[in-house]
Amino acid sequence: MADGDVYKIIELVGTSKTSWEDAVKTVIDRATKTLRDLRIAEVKELDVRLENGRVAEYRAKVRLSFKYEGESD
Repeated sequence: MADGDVYKIIELVGTSKTSWEDAVKTVIDRATKTLRDLRIAEVKELDVRLENGRVAEYRAKVRLSFKYEGESD
């Protein structure tokens, strides 16, 4: 990390009908379309949404960090 760099951290929740791994991939795939210079993806929480006592959806809360670009960048 260069001296003076600043990084922003956001949390996103991804979903999948098949797996937690796919839920995480959903977050990464979507984030890379609108954010530049992603650095770290940290899975913070995994859970499932239930319907009639069965898993209906896998959910992953992911913390992402990326380089913050100010006016001088």
